[in-house]
Amino acid sequence: MNQKEIAELRRRFQPEKNAIGRIYGCYVNSRREVISYIEGSLGAMPQEEAGKYLELLRKTLSGTLGKNLIDLVFSTKQVMDSEEHRRLMALRSSQLRDGELRQEFYRRVMDTLDMGDSNYLILLAHDTYDVPSRDRNGDRQADDSDRVFSYIVCCVCPVKDGRLELGYCPGENEFHNCIPSQIVAPPELGFLFPAFDDRAANIYNALAYARKPEQLHQEFLDAIFHVEELPMSAVEQKEAFEAALTQSLEKACSLEVVQAVHERLTERIEQHKESKDPEPLAVTAGEVGSILRDCGIGEEQVTAFCQSCGQQFGEGAALSPANLIDSKRFQVRTGEVTLSVAPDRSYLVETRIIDGRKYLLVPVDESLEVNGLPVG
Repeated sequence: MNQKEIAELRRRFQPEKNAIGRIYGCYVNSRREVISYIEGSLGAMPQEEAGKYLELLRKTLSGTLGKNLIDLVFSTKQVMDSEEHRRLMALRSSQLRDGELRQEFYRRVMDTLDMGDSNYLILLAHDTYDVPSRDRNGDRQADDSDRVFSYIVCCVCPVKDGRLELGYCPGENEFHNCIPSQIVAPPELGFLFPAFDDRAANIYNALAYARKPEQLHQEFLDAIFHVEELPMSAVEQKEAFEAALTQSLEKACSLEVVQAVHERLTERIEQHKESKDPEPLAVTAGEVGSILRDCGIGEEQVTAFCQSCGQQFGEGAALSPANLIDSKRFQVRTGEVTLSVAPDRSYLVETRIIDGRKYLLVPVDESLEVNGLPVG
């Protein structure tokens, strides 16, 4: 899925635009025990309450592709014959009306998901979207939809105790301490199935959501999808990329080389933003290898880097530059000093050997401040 397709579905989660008949849920405590089940007609709820449910579900389509939103791919074998895919397809085809299927799904989540000491709410909804036709420019055509997209969406939300606050007690005409009851927090994780690719259902893919890019809840993904290759989190991708650089280049992994990689990938990220291309930006290890060659790195070390990336990410894998570097920060750290520089000014920092010792060198213009105080 791309950003346009995600945005199109996000717009569905408004009271007047969706075709969600009922909301289903299961409230679970930290001991993996069911506190209560939820089933309610969205149309019969007060508008504000229905809006809150839709807002929670819409959150599962928020964030950055490749970080918060992760594409999951089923193999042909799994689509043809796997318990996980059959369960998802059955939930979808039944429009979540089959109570036994829902119970089985809840139990699968409860038995595997680790939410620490937090109680949590599992929410499920089914929607049927009459996908409108669009012309080559993406404008909606006058005729009705030519396809129907049937899908389920799930989110898992922590449930937290309210904070102690002063509240007005009408009978006493006074304010006293009071604690609001259990409060549903924004989702920690969730998914959409099937994927909405080329504005149509793709049963070979699902879209998973994680509020924290560094915590994908792999145990949940494995239990619900059990795809052959579970995705790496953004943090794991960054660590693997950095390890490939340092281990392959060894002493040749200099400040200047890292600067060049950071600058070139940042340029790619900025150009992609300006182009407003809905498809996610991706680079290959070979493209990063070309940057290394431009820095004077030998072919043997470039090959070693590409092979290391192949082992970590898979041969020819498409990597998100935003997961490999922090494009908004360039930080140099020694054992005693940390220096932060705007990424577009990273070229100002260089290393210099003076009297046999390595130094960081930063040019100073007319303005020099220490803790905000101008100094000479």
